Amino acid sequence: MKRENLMLTHWQIQRDADGLAWLTLDKAGAAANALSAEVLSELAQVLDELDVRPPKGLVIRSGKAAGFIAGADIEEFTRLDSPEKGRELVARGWNLFNRLAAVGYPTLALIRGHCLGGGLELALACRYRIAVDEPGTRLGLPEVMLGIFPGWGGMKRLPEVIGAPAALDLMLTGKTVDARKARSLGLADLCAAPRVMEASARGLVLSGQAPRRAQGLQAALGAWPLKGLVAAKARKQVAAKARPEHYPAPYAIIDLWTRHGGNALAAPETIDRIMASPTARNLVRVFFLQERLKGFGKECDFKARRVHVIGAGIMGGDIAAWCALRGMTVTLQDQSLERIAPALERANKLFGRRIKDRLQARSAFDRLIPDPQGQGAAHADVVIEAIFEDAAAKQALFRALEPRLKPGAVLATNTSSLKLEDLRTALERPERLVGIHFFNPVAMMPLVEVVAAEGADPLALEQACAFVRSIDKLPLPVKSAPGFLVNAVLAPYLLEAMRCVDEGVAPATVDEAMLAFGMPMGPIELADTVGLDIALAAGKQLAGGAEAPRCLAERVGRGDLGRKSGQGFYAWAAGKPSKAAPGPVPAGLAARLVQPLIDRAQQLVADQVVADADLADAGVIFGTGFAPFTGGPLNDRKQQQR
Repeated sequence: MKRENLMLTHWQIQRDADGLAWLTLDKAGAAANALSAEVLSELAQVLDELDVRPPKGLVIRSGKAAGFIAGADIEEFTRLDSPEKGRELVARGWNLFNRLAAVGYPTLALIRGHCLGGGLELALACRYRIAVDEPGTRLGLPEVMLGIFPGWGGMKRLPEVIGAPAALDLMLTGKTVDARKARSLGLADLCAAPRVMEASARGLVLSGQAPRRAQGLQAALGAWPLKGLVAAKARKQVAAKARPEHYPAPYAIIDLWTRHGGNALAAPETIDRIMASPTARNLVRVFFLQERLKGFGKECDFKARRVHVIGAGIMGGDIAAWCALRGMTVTLQDQSLERIAPALERANKLFGRRIKDRLQARSAFDRLIPDPQGQGAAHADVVIEAIFEDAAAKQALFRALEPRLKPGAVLATNTSSLKLEDLRTALERPERLVGIHFFNPVAMMPLVEVVAAEGADPLALEQACAFVRSIDKLPLPVKSAPGFLVNAVLAPYLLEAMRCVDEGVAPATVDEAMLAFGMPMGPIELADTVGLDIALAAGKQLAGGAEAPRCLAERVGRGDLGRKSGQGFYAWAAGKPSKAAPGPVPAGLAARLVQPLIDRAQQLVADQVVADADLADAGVIFGTGFAPFTGGPLNDRKQQQR
């Protein structure tokens, strides 16, 4: 291949003997490709050169092992300090990608790894797309997760290619799809194996076939009058999950597609409103908080391949299943096969939901090995204790376990309420015990607290964080203290909600106050879901000796434990609560309910249980679902004080 003489920092362009141009993005000084202003400026230079000497075809690919293009450079969003800059940012990508879409030669995006946001918008501006069939390939327009919209052509081209209903579903939820799903949707023309991806790209870009477009009914749904019906249905679905005052971006996406064909520049007032919204600012903040959590353990070269979990209850069994899902060989120990069997049944359902390929699902199930004798402990890189919350039982287990562990293995407890300093007294090397505290349901909750007791081995903590990242969870370092961070802030919040019930406020009204605040679930329903007996026990440990709410103690006393018993504050059927109409919410109720959570979070930062306020916000958002649009409880308090 012959390289062009352009002076480029981030792109490389070469022409082969057939006249094809191969354009490779390898953003300098970055682990992943992002479309910064400089990267887009260089792409414009490349198109200038190709205007002068058009190739027979252009293939755009990535030079990064991490993927195709992760999207726009999010750092640039933090520097949008005027409406003009927001409009300029939208115009930059919109105009450039329109130019790419209009070139006279065929173009193809060769997508291997993540292709998100602006990366997919660039790919949509190409005539053809090939998605490489491997686990890391994901395509999507997740801008809504940042409180913004896909303004570089995604709102226009995605509906044209795959049809409006499927396109709106992707844009309004931020969901991503793998290579095979992209092919079935029509988003990718081909789904190719890595070994033939370049040959496939060459063949397709020179094929002369028409670009893929939605056909028949799918095409009709993107035109009037059916377009209005599609938009109305989309608004209804969004309204069921997100209130416009909290999350304006999905509503803006629907309006921009419906009224302006996806061209945000035709509605500059919408650009100004969305880009300057507190929601966008806070969701970008949450993005960077998540990136900070991902950085813990990143420099550690610890690689866990075998995991041993002791305790096949809900938590232990689901931790084991998740690790097997993420590719690890897992041994699951309990007193008998009968005790392990329910965990295997739940795991089989998880694999069936998460893995569409039956052979791969079977492979995951084969990696989860019942181990009543605990033989896997001697071979495991990570051993996680997840038995019932009894200090003496855990100490006895650690005493018997320690001599069997291989050198360098991480020894962890999933305790949610006991101090590590008490548990580790049974160990010859107490400094090796760390907490790896998952949340229920394991498959849904992204956060895992990595708990350090006084004098814990720093290497063991780093290894624990690296392990958590390797199973695609977010590690949050915390110090050993009652409730750590997440449970410690939840307890006073739940107790305050129940005190309101004691005062005569209906449970459904309490829940409605926090749903209107932006919580994904009300505190009373959450207590029912967790289990009222667990809420009572946690309250005794974390409430500083305060008396338990009467409504809670009475229900636990008569065996009404919430969802698991079928009756708590609500009657439960098929996993759902039956609620009465909430009625009017008293003024100030939400502020009253959330105040104990904020106070406790501030105290935990002051006590250095968590290192700083940003990490406290990250932990509460990813560990409790605290309204992300606020940027976190402590960030929300700062904004209110301004």
